[in-house]
Amino acid sequence: MVEKNGAQGGTGLPASIEAAWGLRERPVKGPKPGLTLDRIVAAALTIAATEGLSAVSMGRVAKDLGASTMALYRYVSAKDELYVLMQEAAMGPPAPLPALESGAGWREALGEWAASQREVFHRNLWMLRIPIAGPPASPNSVAWWDQGLQALDGSGLREGDKISVILLVSGFVRNEALLMSDLAAAVEARGVPAQDVMAAWEHTLSRLVDPARHPALSRLMDSGVLSEPDQPDYEFTFGLARLLDGIDVLVQRRRAEDGDGNG
Repeated sequence: MVEKNGAQGGTGLPASIEAAWGLRERPVKGPKPGLTLDRIVAAALTIAATEGLSAVSMGRVAKDLGASTMALYRYVSAKDELYVLMQEAAMGPPAPLPALESGAGWREALGEWAASQREVFHRNLWMLRIPIAGPPASPNSVAWWDQGLQALDGSGLREGDKISVILLVSGFVRNEALLMSDLAAAVEARGVPAQDVMAAWEHTLSRLVDPARHPALSRLMDSGVLSEPDQPDYEFTFGLARLLDGIDVLVQRRRAEDGDGNG
């Protein structure tokens, strides 16, 4: 991630990336005893987890730590930098992929990578509200990308293909998590169980859908599929499987083009 304002540190890198990689000198003694970068990031994470990303500000973090806002700026140069450090801490390094270790193949490995990434998002839904300002450049985000590329080893895909596949899959994971987050927030705002919200929506549609004007939607309503019990994670596993099917078509095409007859 890159600063929106392009602020550069002493290495010529964005200030947030310097901080994430530990390339910036930190104060030897803070203006307040016990004030450290780790404590600042931890306080910001607590606020984001309990109140959402919008509640995070330099002033609010300083207040929770019992310090002045100016004191924080000795450690963190701007809120955008704090966002990068928060995301870095919440993501953590990627866990080992069983499929990679067992040599199960690219499809299984990439599926595990996507599911693992989704778990991180679902544990830290506030991360989805951080604006994307550039390609991944912090230590853990780079490690996640590297692991995704490793999952495609042996696929026969070209390096450019691999980048596009990682963008495609990570974009799907992010979008699915964001959609689920928004739906969960809407359900919570109504203060009723999710199944009741869906039942009310189906009832509304049944009164508004006209078979003449909405023939496809009418057939869907008549099928009764909307009334079937909810299957947790179904949309994610369905969508991911279709993505992997499409990627497999590309894998087979590249192998044929490169003369690899091993399938």
